[in-house]
Amino acid sequence: MKKTFLTIAIMTSLLSSCNHSNKEEPVKEQETTEQDSTEKNSHETTTDLESNWKNDIELDAGKKWIANMETNKGVQKMKDVLKSQPTVTIDDYHKLASELTTAKNYIIKECTMKGASHDNLHVWLLPLLDKLDVLTEVTTLETASKIKQNISEHIFAYELYFQ
Repeated sequence: MKKTFLTIAIMTSLLSSCNHSNKEEPVKEQETTEQDSTEKNSHETTTDLESNWKNDIELDAGKKWIANMETNKGVQKMKDVLKSQPTVTIDDYHKLASELTTAKNYIIKECTMKGASHDNLHVWLLPLLDKLDVLTEVTTLETASKIKQNISEHIFAYELYFQ
């Protein structure tokens, strides 16, 4: 329930911070039981690591979208954090999630993109929010390593779609 509330709060912040003019589907609150939460922490779920967003993102007539300087700066900060933050312990992974979240929040706060480029940024960014949530709650090194790898691939894929 705590994660659901946090996700809703982040989504609300994301949508209100970006000057987003398109209507978004309302965020549906999912009820979870304590058992569901425990099960999620003890078993890696493939849905958290899927890259379905790649099916939804588009290029600008075959070219990369122009992103605002602050978005590019925030993504570069995420790349730098991934390269420099050691991940040996669970606490290290939690710290990594925290630092990546700080950079993600900078991107959201400084978002000035509009139109199709903005919409595609959301296609890239929203799944990343979920992955960061999962990394924040990770309890095993094996799962943490897999999630970190997926987050890294996700962040580095940004340059395939934006410049």
